[in-house]
Amino acid sequence: MNTKYLAVDPDYSERFEQIISEKKEVAVFYFGEGNSLNNVSGKPVEIISTTNHEEFLEFQNGFKIRLDRIIAFDGKPGPAYDEYDSYALACLDCVGGMD
Repeated sequence: MNTKYLAVDPDYSERFEQIISEKKEVAVFYFGEGNSLNNVSGKPVEIISTTNHEEFLEFQNGFKIRLDRIIAFDGKPGPAYDEYDSYALACLDCVGGMD
């Protein structure tokens, strides 16, 4: 991943932990490589911390998503939602020759 990890608000971690404890299947939308928009569905099983202090949500099939790259999970905004919102509305910031 080419972006620096940003710490995730503890409220999000609690939501992830709740979904893990419920053994619930969820849909997750996230930023992948090069800010591509991706999605995955499955049962999250744990949050993994690395020696670089990055945290990942791991699914039952072994797939991992970095927590700070999650846009939405289980129909709720994730830690990267604000970044996505800015990304999605970028065209509204330009004046298109109307200055």
